[in-house]
Amino acid sequence: MHAAAGNSCGRFHVSAVRAEGRGKSLDFFAEKGYNRGMKNILLIATGGTIASKPTGNGLAPAISPEELLSYVPEIAESARVEAVCPFNLDSTNVSPAHWLEIAGIIEARYAEFDGFVVTHGTDTMAYTAAALSYLIRNSAKPIVLTGSQKSVYLRDTDARKNLADAFAFCADGDAFGVRVVFDGNVILGTRAKKTRTRSYNAFTSIDYPDIAVMRDGRPFYFIKDSKPSGMPAFSHALGSGVFVLKLIPGVRADIFDYLDEKCDALVIESFGAGGLPDYGGAELAGRLERFLSRGKTVVFTTQVEREGSSLEKYEVGQKLKGLGRVLEARSMTLEATVCKLMWLLPFAAPDELERLFYTPIENDIL
Repeated sequence: MHAAAGNSCGRFHVSAVRAEGRGKSLDFFAEKGYNRGMKNILLIATGGTIASKPTGNGLAPAISPEELLSYVPEIAESARVEAVCPFNLDSTNVSPAHWLEIAGIIEARYAEFDGFVVTHGTDTMAYTAAALSYLIRNSAKPIVLTGSQKSVYLRDTDARKNLADAFAFCADGDAFGVRVVFDGNVILGTRAKKTRTRSYNAFTSIDYPDIAVMRDGRPFYFIKDSKPSGMPAFSHALGSGVFVLKLIPGVRADIFDYLDEKCDALVIESFGAGGLPDYGGAELAGRLERFLSRGKTVVFTTQVEREGSSLEKYEVGQKLKGLGRVLEARSMTLEATVCKLMWLLPFAAPDELERLFYTPIENDIL
C-alpha cells in the first residue's frame, strides 16, 4: 500500500497489512524472518522532508510509512512496528488541530503499544514536541519525534540513521515521555529548537542538557529520571488566541489596536533580558496596560536564543510590573511558551493560568 502525494496518506498498518478478503493480519517483518519478541511500537507518519520526493514545484511529502520503513530494515531488530498516517504534510502546514490529532491517536492506542515514534517535518517539529508534552503529561511510555534534513530515498541522507535511532531509543527500557531524537541527540520535547536549516545537527537543546546520545544503536544517558507511574494525563483542547509579537526598534503602538480584538494571550519577544521600549509619550506602555486590563495574558520572552529573560535587570523591564499581570518566560523556549499558553487557555482562569504557567512540566521552566 502506498501513500498518496498530498495532504493525507490514510491510515493503515505497516507491520500488519490486511490480507485481501480474509480480514487477517500479515506481519510485515515476520515475513522476513525477524524476531517477534520485541517491543511493540506505533509509527505515526505525518510527512515532512523525511518522506518527501521532488515534484515540479519543489519537495513534497510522497513516501508511505511502509516505504519509509523499508529503507531501514534494522528497525525490526528492536521493535515490531505498526503504522498510521493521519496526514502527509510539509510541517509548515501543521497546525494545532494536527497536534490534537496526533495526541488523540496516542491516547486511543496507548494500551496497545510500548512506545510511539512520530516522523515529522523539521520546520515545526519543536512546536509539535512542545505541544505533545502538554497534551500528554507524565507518560511512562516514550513518544519520540524525528525527521531529517534530506529525504530517506536519497543516498546521502540523515533520515535512515535518525529513524533507526528513534526506534532504538523508543524500544529502550528506560525511555519515557516526549523526546526529540535527531543527529544522535535525545532532547526533551520542551527544550528542542531547530537552530540550523541545512546541517544534519539541526536541533539544539536550549538551556538544558541533552537527555542522552545514541551510540551504536543504544542510548547513553546523561540524565536518567524515574519513570512516571500510572496512566498519563491527556488534554483535548488548545486555545487559538495566542500571538507572538517580535519587537523591532521603532515598533508602532497601534499594533495593539489589532491585538486587542484578536488575541487572548500575547507573547512579546523583547530585546536582551526583556523590557518595553519608550519612544516618548509611553504609548506602548499605555496600550499594553489597556490590553492587560481586559483580562488578557502577556508573557515577555527574549529574542536571544540562550539564557532566558530577566525583567528585573533593567528599568525598562521592572516598570512592566506596574502595568498589570505580566508574566515572563525566563528560560523557556518560544515553542514551549506558545504551546503552554495554548494548553492553558481553554481551562485556566487568569490566577490559575499564572500559577500553572510557572509550574514546571518536563523541565520547561527553571
